[in-house]
Amino acid sequence: MTPQIIKNLNVAVIGAGYAGATAAHALKLLGANVTVYEQAQESREVGAGIGLRPSTMAQFQKLGIVEVIKAVTSASDYFEILTKDGQRIAMEEWPEKHTYGASTHFVHRGDFIQALLSVLPPEMVKFDHRLTRIVDNGTGARVEFANGVAIDADLVIAADGIRSQVRQQLFSDKPPIFAGEHAYRVVIPARDTFGMVDDGNLRMYVGMGTKIYLLPLLHRHEVSFDVTCLSADASPVPVLNKAELLRVVQGFDPRLIHITEGLDMAQVNLRAVYDIDPVDTWNSRCVVLIGDAAHAMCHHQGQGANSAVLDAGILADCIAQEPSLAQALANFTAKRKPMTDELQRLSRQGWSEDEIQSVFPNQHEGEIATWG
Repeated sequence: MTPQIIKNLNVAVIGAGYAGATAAHALKLLGANVTVYEQAQESREVGAGIGLRPSTMAQFQKLGIVEVIKAVTSASDYFEILTKDGQRIAMEEWPEKHTYGASTHFVHRGDFIQALLSVLPPEMVKFDHRLTRIVDNGTGARVEFANGVAIDADLVIAADGIRSQVRQQLFSDKPPIFAGEHAYRVVIPARDTFGMVDDGNLRMYVGMGTKIYLLPLLHRHEVSFDVTCLSADASPVPVLNKAELLRVVQGFDPRLIHITEGLDMAQVNLRAVYDIDPVDTWNSRCVVLIGDAAHAMCHHQGQGANSAVLDAGILADCIAQEPSLAQALANFTAKRKPMTDELQRLSRQGWSEDEIQSVFPNQHEGEIATWG
C-alpha cells in the first residue's frame, strides 16, 4: 500500500497487550491513524517473568524501540533443564542468537507492557472500552463498546486475547480449552534463591507431573518463580492452597522446597492453563486476528509473547508491501499461521503419557487439549 493510502487508513486495535501495543507502534511508524481500545480501566499486568527471544529483540530493533525494551530486561546466554533433584539433562544456548545477532532477554510482564505503551502517545490508547459487538461490512467494520461508544474503522486488529470477542463473533465460536494444568507464578527477591540463577540464565527442574522454572530478572534483583503442575481442576481461577503447592514440589531440590515454604501466598498468582485449537481463518478483508486472539498456546515453549510481537511486525510489513489491505491481511495469515499452528501443537506436548496417566487415568497423551 502506498504511504498516502496508509496515511488515510483508520485503524482500530482491540486490546493493549503485547500484540496490540506493538502493532499500534508499528502502524504508527507507517503513518496510519491508529487508536487502541482496551477493556481494562488502567494498564495492569499480573504474573511474573517471560523471555523475549532473539527474533523478538530483532523485531524491536527494526521498530526502533529495542533500547526501551533493554532498559527493563536482563540478557541471558543459555537455558538449563535439570531433574527435580538437580541433575543436568540439557544445557543449550538460546536458539536464533547467532541468526539475529541478539540475546534472549528476560522481563517482568508488567514492565514489558509499560515499556510498550510508553512509546505510544497517551491519547492513542483508550481505556475502559470493552468490545460488545463488531460488524464486518466488507470494506470496513463497526465496533461497539459497553460504554456506549461506537466507532467505524477501515481496519480492525483484534489483539483481545484468548477469549477474544472478535474471534468469537466473526471467525470461531469455539471456547478456550483447559490444558490440564495449573501455573503458580510469583516474583521473589533474588537473595531468597540461594544463588541458583545468579548467572542470569533460566533453569527448569522437571519432576513427575511438575515443572519448576527459575527465571532471573537481574535488573530488578528478583527471580520469577513458576511451578506448573498437572491438575484436573479446570476452574479458571483455582483456590490457592499452600499445602497443595508444597505437595506438588515434594521430592525436588531442597532449596526449591525451601523457596516454596517461604512464599507469601498473597503474592502468588494461580491460574488454570488454557489454550485454543488452531483457528481456520484469521482474517476478512478488513479484520485480522493477532496474538492470543489468533493462536493462544500453552507456555511450555515460551512463545506466546514472542509470537504476538512477531505477528505485529509482520502485519505491518505486509501492509507496507502489498497493494491492498485485503491482500496484506491474507498474506499476513499465510506467513504466520503455519508457524503458530506448529507452536500450538508443540506447546501441548509438555507432559509424558505416564505423567498424564498418573493424574488422568482415563486419558491418553495428546488428549488433554480436547477437554473443556
